[in-house]
Amino acid sequence: MSAEDDLAGLFSGPEEVRRRLDDVDYLVDDGLAMALFLALRLGRPLLLEGEPGVGKTAAAKALARVLGTSLIRLQCYEGLGVPEALYEWNHQRQLLAIRLAEARSEKLGEADLFTAEFLLERPILRAVRDPGPVPPVLLIDEIDRADDEFEALLFEFLGEAAITIPELGTFTAVRPPLVVLTSNRSRELHDALRRRCLYHWIDYPSAERAAEILRRTVPGAETTLINAATAFVGRVRGLDLDKSPGMAETIDWVSALSALGVTELFPDQVVRTLGAIAKTPDDRDLITAALAAGPQEGQP
Repeated sequence: MSAEDDLAGLFSGPEEVRRRLDDVDYLVDDGLAMALFLALRLGRPLLLEGEPGVGKTAAAKALARVLGTSLIRLQCYEGLGVPEALYEWNHQRQLLAIRLAEARSEKLGEADLFTAEFLLERPILRAVRDPGPVPPVLLIDEIDRADDEFEALLFEFLGEAAITIPELGTFTAVRPPLVVLTSNRSRELHDALRRRCLYHWIDYPSAERAAEILRRTVPGAETTLINAATAFVGRVRGLDLDKSPGMAETIDWVSALSALGVTELFPDQVVRTLGAIAKTPDDRDLITAALAAGPQEGQP
């Protein structure tokens, strides 16, 4: 069995991907099910883009649960580089080795200090060297938050499932990990990175699928509340907001309303709990103004 077959053989097709993810309460549409299946079958990294809160990170987490394998997560940020993402040398241990050698009147050369013994694995190298029977899922989360230069550090890994360490040589994964990259499109990614990945855009879920997600994630919420909340969030997304509420915010909001014992949605309850879906003062004002304009088709 080839390295790719370790993962590819686990699913007969996109419909099985959908069903298995459904078993862990992560609901996907046909497009995402196909993208995940092809990433597994072809052994290619998958770039997921979409608005914040639509479930990009959750997709990688759910896939790791379905595969019964570990999730290795690299959270991206400005200034991220080799020592945080790929590998780092254990300088304290190297210094200790030098002092011990001096105490024994021995001399250590550079080749003695830059060996695997002094190597610290960071998420990407850890994924490459993972010894598990099932390859891990490597989540490179919010890559758009990292600097442009960081993308260039990934090219070898994304294209060849390998990392070159000048002092030691090239490490190539025996069982390449399933790599999921996410982006909120706060900046454009390099074409060279996109070419190395399969791609899928995750849109906001339909009202029906959003309601089903809420029924699973907030089981104590009343059906009337869920239906009204999904309709209202859909209306809110049509406003010119700084940050439209995604499913993550919708789940938080319905959870808050349910905790307050709310079973039906009224304007005063929306205002009291706006902090769950409005993340800036301007957005709060816009949503409040929309409420003042009156309900539409049964919405609060």
